[in-house]
Amino acid sequence: MMSNYLRYRLYEIVPGAIIWGILVALTVLSFVKPLWVVYFIIAFGIYWVFRVLYFSFFLVLGWWRFKTATRVDWSEKLNVHPQAKDIVHLVVLPLYDEDYEVLESTLRNLVAGTFPAQRMIVVVAGEESKRKHFEPIAARVEKKFAHYFKKMIITLHPAGCVDEIPGKGSNINYAGRQAQRYIDTLGVPYEHVVVSAFDVDTIVHEQYFAYLTHEYVTHPDPTHTSFQPVALFNNNMWESQSFIRIMAFGTTFWLLFALTRPDMLVTFSSHSMSFKALVDVGFWQKDIVSEDSRIFWQCFVHYRGNYQTHPLYIPVSMDTVRDDSSWKSLKNIYRQQRRWAWGTENIPYILWHYHRMKKEGKAIAWAKRTRYLFHQMEGKISWGTTALILLLFGRLPLWVAGQDIKETVLFQNTPHILEWTMGFAMVGILISMTLSLTLLPRAQSDIKLQHKAVMILQWILLPVSLLVVSAVPAIEAQTRLMLGRYLGFDVSQKKRKQKMYE
Repeated sequence: MMSNYLRYRLYEIVPGAIIWGILVALTVLSFVKPLWVVYFIIAFGIYWVFRVLYFSFFLVLGWWRFKTATRVDWSEKLNVHPQAKDIVHLVVLPLYDEDYEVLESTLRNLVAGTFPAQRMIVVVAGEESKRKHFEPIAARVEKKFAHYFKKMIITLHPAGCVDEIPGKGSNINYAGRQAQRYIDTLGVPYEHVVVSAFDVDTIVHEQYFAYLTHEYVTHPDPTHTSFQPVALFNNNMWESQSFIRIMAFGTTFWLLFALTRPDMLVTFSSHSMSFKALVDVGFWQKDIVSEDSRIFWQCFVHYRGNYQTHPLYIPVSMDTVRDDSSWKSLKNIYRQQRRWAWGTENIPYILWHYHRMKKEGKAIAWAKRTRYLFHQMEGKISWGTTALILLLFGRLPLWVAGQDIKETVLFQNTPHILEWTMGFAMVGILISMTLSLTLLPRAQSDIKLQHKAVMILQWILLPVSLLVVSAVPAIEAQTRLMLGRYLGFDVSQKKRKQKMYE
């Protein structure tokens, strides 16, 4: 009988094995059966055209809902919901090596929002390994901001715990448990507490907590729901390099698209949820990297599929992973993409519980769990293979085929079919370029006209960016998981040239 360890390791191998199976098969067949690969590339190209059109339609729909939501006075709408006055917000801000100014701008923004700061509990969560860096910052922000909030809690996550890996997940797990002690002394029902797990550089829209409160109190089942906002990377957008901006916009556009399909939506990065659900599942998992998405799956499994993610069409803005040099910035964005792609570790978790729950007679509806599993598998595999298929394998059989194959009508027309396919794909690029201009932060006075022009021209870098800092790190992440070379939490370096507040 297969041991639990071996079974889980087999599940970890699945995503990487599929990706490498596809890449090896296409490479080998390009030499031995190039016509087969040509047929596949043509079929894939047609599929990709429909995929681009499908994505573009829902992207525009998500953008429209985003623009509409940001124009609503959500504070006024709360007046007709008296139960909203019972809601308390718990905001968790983990800090590692970020500067005081980063945390200060985040807290100042919370105070300036339309939702009363006196109904917020803010946890500033530091690491014991960074005690010398953290304690002076914590003392300054506590003195300056604590009186604005219902409570400011300062925590110091112990180093060297044997059952966890150092990183955001273990830090906020500890911070959440410390906050629970205070909430218990208040006697506030967990159902009335909404917790938001943010990166420390997260600048929320002024209406964010009013909008979140409105959606929470009007939702038919809020304690079994996470709330996912739109992630922008606008804090230092004008200062960042072009390839960084392209990947930042790509993440935002992926989220805008995903928000329009809530039946498949999973939490990502900064998000909010019921404190009741968080306590029920034992807080964020502390021995993984992708705690932001894993918390959804923890709740999904715990509640036997009775859990969902609700879209919030309002932004939270964070920093891009820029550094002082382009080379360092390139390495930062690669590591960030690799860490995000490490979300593949959720696939063996899903497969494990797919098997266990069925065995125990507690299975989630077959169609629902299979749909979620397929969506996760397809997304991660496409992430690692699509750019390579379109940019490399679409050309490889044309280069290596024998003369008899090259003389066929289909083979001679393949380059034209690929050009036609790429032409349709340009629709998606043009839409993305246009929408990106509407999402740019207000330019500082020292931003020159040529810098604004670059915001349009930078999109010619998209194919290379998709290959170098998207597909390759995704393949590395899934290969590491396949080989059991587990990824630790790599903190993204983020630098700003200017303060957000003077």
